[in-house]
Amino acid sequence: MELTRKERELIAAVQDGLPLDPHPYTAIGRTAGLTETEVIEGLRRLVDRGVIRRFGLVLSHRDLGYCANAMVVWDIPDDAVGEIGEALAALPFVTLCYRRPRRRPDWPYNLFCMIHGRDRKTVEALADEAARDVGAGDCPRAVLFSTRRFKQRGARYAQCAPAGK
Repeated sequence: MELTRKERELIAAVQDGLPLDPHPYTAIGRTAGLTETEVIEGLRRLVDRGVIRRFGLVLSHRDLGYCANAMVVWDIPDDAVGEIGEALAALPFVTLCYRRPRRRPDWPYNLFCMIHGRDRKTVEALADEAARDVGAGDCPRAVLFSTRRFKQRGARYAQCAPAGK
């Protein structure tokens, strides 16, 4: 896919994330030599063309005080996993939800969702609430709390960085 020099500069300016600034697109524009409007329109065109496949937030939950982070894994009947997965994903406290194949006999779980809370008790209560709300109260599940923190970041477009950077 052909990119202009300005498009490469714009990608390089956003690939490390948006600045913590009341006007992040203006700040990016200063870095890339563009106006705020040019930044917004340029990013929209890059998304529309599929150059940037996703433009969204990567939050550092711990920095916001959410130190109890858990993947809740579920063993949902195959004929209900789509419906229950959609219901789980719609809950305001579920930040991620996806289906994976079981790996029997050791791993019976086929549905995964992420829940963040300030403490373990809160996360466990939210998992119970989710089970009731989506009709999965009788389905086996496990609440797996994070023990390590990995760096989260967005996509890297190193080949798009302008020459000299």
